[in-house]
Amino acid sequence: MELQISHVTKEFRDKKAVDDVSLTLTPGVWGLLGANGSGKTTLMRIIAGIMEPARGEVLCDGIPIRTLGERYRDVFGYLPQEFGFYPEFTVKDYLEYMAALKGLRRQETRTRIDILLEQLTLLEVKKKRIARLSGGMKRRVGIAQALLNDPQVLILDEPTSGLDPGERVRFRNLLSEFARGRIVLISTHIVPDVEYIAARNAVMKDGRIVAQGTTQELVKPVAGKVWSCSVPAQKLAEYERSLRVVNLKCGEGDRAEIRYLAEAEAVAGSVPAEPRLEDLYLWLFPEAGR
Repeated sequence: MELQISHVTKEFRDKKAVDDVSLTLTPGVWGLLGANGSGKTTLMRIIAGIMEPARGEVLCDGIPIRTLGERYRDVFGYLPQEFGFYPEFTVKDYLEYMAALKGLRRQETRTRIDILLEQLTLLEVKKKRIARLSGGMKRRVGIAQALLNDPQVLILDEPTSGLDPGERVRFRNLLSEFARGRIVLISTHIVPDVEYIAARNAVMKDGRIVAQGTTQELVKPVAGKVWSCSVPAQKLAEYERSLRVVNLKCGEGDRAEIRYLAEAEAVAGSVPAEPRLEDLYLWLFPEAGR
C-alpha cells in the first residue's frame, strides 16, 4: 500500500496552512514533527478526507481518495486532536456506536471491542461514562475508535496528549506491532513519541515539509553542532540565557551537565555529542525550547 500526498496546498484567508506539500507514505510508522501552528493538523484533515485542499490531491495506491470514497474510509482510521461524543455515552456504548458508523458487523464489533479494551487497559472502565474519565483515559478511548476497523492507513494527531509516561510506552509498543504491513502516521511535537518507533519522519515548518528521512538522515544537519559540558551549577541561569540548552542535569556538588546547540564550541571544555532527533527539532524550532 502507498499513500501519496501530491502538491497539496490549503489556504485560510491570507495564510497558507499547507504549502505545496508532497510526501509518499509506505507501510511502517511515520512521524510528522512540527511545532504547534506548523500546519500538521490541517494536513492530517486533508489526508483523512474531511477537508478539501485548494490545490493538489491525496492518492491511495494511485487513486484519488475522493474517487475511492467509502472504499478509502473502510481501510482508514483517524484520531483527531479532539474527538466528540455524547455525554451520556459509556466507553462501550461509544465504541459500539463508532463501529456501526464504520459498518462493522455485530460479531466483528464485539470481538474488536473486547480486544481493544484489553490492549488499551480500558476493561475496568468500559461501563463508565466517557465524560467522567481522566484526560488520558479519554485519549485511549479515542485511540480505540481509530483502531476499530483494523485500518490499513492509520492517522493519529497528537495521540499521546494527556497520557502518562507508562501509557505512552505501552501505546508506542502497540503501534510498532500494529504497523506491520500498514501505514501509520503520527503527528506530534513530542519527539520521543516517534524517535524510537518511526522508520521515517517528516518535519513540517510554516506549512512546508522542510526535511524527511530516517532519524540518521535527518540529524545530519546538526552533526557537529551538539555539545556537552560540565558547568558551575550557580551559573546555570546565565548559560540558559546565552546558549540553546537542550538538556541539563544537576549532579552532586556544585556542578551541572548541559547539552547545548551551537555552530562551534561555546564553553571551554565542551565535547561533541551524538546528535538526536530532539536536537534537530530544537535546531529548527528554537522557540520550542524557550
